[in-house]
Amino acid sequence: MSTPTREAPARRAPSRKAGSAPHPLRVESLRGFAPWAAGALLLALGWTLAATSAQWQGSWGVTTGKLSTAAGVIGVPFALAAGAWQGGRERRLRMTELRASTARTPLAQLLTAALPLACWLAAAYLVAVAGVLLACAAYASAGGPVPTVFAGAALTIAACTLLGHVAGRLLPWRLTAPALAICGYVLYGTLGLSESGFHNLAPAYLSLVGDDDVPVWWYPLVSALWPAGLAAAAVLALAAYRRATALLPLTAALGAAVLLVHTGDGMLRDNPLAHRQVCDDSTIPRVCVNAVYPGMLPNVTHALSGLTGRLKGVQNLPVRFEDLPRSPRKDEAQLPMLTPFGWSAVRGKVTDPERYAWEAAVLLVRPECEKPPSAQRVQVTDDVVLRWLAPDSAQKDIRERSAASARQRGDTKELAKFRAEDKAYAHLTAMTDDERRSLLSRYFATAHDCDPNPSEVPSL
Repeated sequence: MSTPTREAPARRAPSRKAGSAPHPLRVESLRGFAPWAAGALLLALGWTLAATSAQWQGSWGVTTGKLSTAAGVIGVPFALAAGAWQGGRERRLRMTELRASTARTPLAQLLTAALPLACWLAAAYLVAVAGVLLACAAYASAGGPVPTVFAGAALTIAACTLLGHVAGRLLPWRLTAPALAICGYVLYGTLGLSESGFHNLAPAYLSLVGDDDVPVWWYPLVSALWPAGLAAAAVLALAAYRRATALLPLTAALGAAVLLVHTGDGMLRDNPLAHRQVCDDSTIPRVCVNAVYPGMLPNVTHALSGLTGRLKGVQNLPVRFEDLPRSPRKDEAQLPMLTPFGWSAVRGKVTDPERYAWEAAVLLVRPECEKPPSAQRVQVTDDVVLRWLAPDSAQKDIRERSAASARQRGDTKELAKFRAEDKAYAHLTAMTDDERRSLLSRYFATAHDCDPNPSEVPSL
């Protein structure tokens, strides 16, 4: 008689411990709407800043201003819209009722839904900041970024996300998100263009357009306290048991706003580097560039090498080309404008050395005169000296087109002027080096007189 076989007991799936369920914050952070929204914000910021990189690479001040503007123009409206979309989705999917069945307080439930998105968007902005600063560091040669500015802008983006979330819960319509984005953009533009101190209330606003100014250390913190206080007040007013606690952050926000408005332009102070310069003493005139971009000195000196080489041994010249935020002194000449970057200079390089040298030569000859000298012979001498010191193909083309137009019109006076210039130029180029240096020395003795005595100007 065979013994009955026992069936193996079925395996039970190991029961999950009560405390092993993933935290709702983790679920919202990794599987929800937040990562996708952060990716979209990072893409928008990256594309916009990369498209304008020629304007900010090489200048810490301009880079800081661009990042602040991007936070206000792109980050703030995006955060308001994303927060409103998520808050409205919570209501539309009745997630608020589901969360209400848990033991958590309404405030904890709201923050569980809103904080992951706020943190993701702030992190996306900081990632964009890190990339832009690395791209700028390769070309910027003095100064440095102000980390508190970016921390304040990130906090502002997070605060606007919470504000949008509250608005989305109160108004769970699909059009709430785009309406909030438009309102945030318009508000930023309206406040930012205000001439009074109210422009400091624009979210993440920083009016840096160059390296001449730097923000005071406390400005980014107070600037972020204004939207952060409003966001905290809105969250507490909506979800806290004691809604009167919302008065505390609201008071802090209003205090920060009053301070920002009344301080006005006092938020910025002079950059000490902008009032110094570094010079190359190997040329005459010496070439000096502003100390905020000393790395450009070799490139600028090279761009002017043809001009300074032709002036070697000439007397009565200015002692240097200066590049300071003031008018040149009597013994100085103004360096052609290098800023704002993106025009004359891009990524630490002069974009058109030939044109740059011609502009420098122009600033050597009667730079502050509103009209040319009355004597035509002096005008011819000025034009010929400029033409010899800094040959420029663009000016040559303009001259040829002007001569062709004068011939077509039959303008004998204009044609006679061109023939006189050609004759004088041929005379100047035919001189020996010593003769030319002597003539130019006598010429530059009168080069700062707007209407010199024709007898004092050497004839060509």
